[in-house]
Amino acid sequence: MAVRPQSKTITKKADPEETVPEQLGQKRRPEKGPFRLQVDRQTKDSFATFEEAEATGLAIKKRHPIVQVSVYDTVKSENKIIELPAPEPS
Repeated sequence: MAVRPQSKTITKKADPEETVPEQLGQKRRPEKGPFRLQVDRQTKDSFATFEEAEATGLAIKKRHPIVQVSVYDTVKSENKIIELPAPEPS
């Protein structure tokens, strides 16, 4: 029976100065503010002010009136559904 020479395993330790960049993808996006724009109960974006979120939500609702668009306030834990304005009577 032949004897094999022992092999050494060398592992490289990571430099403490090296930081791994946080991966932002579909699962995690950077927060811009406490107001979250939701389309069909899925969070799409966050905004610093309610007005920004509402304006973006209204634009989405005008293009796609069938979907449910809402703005969720993370501070107050309130959800406001965005509706299209009623047409003016002629």
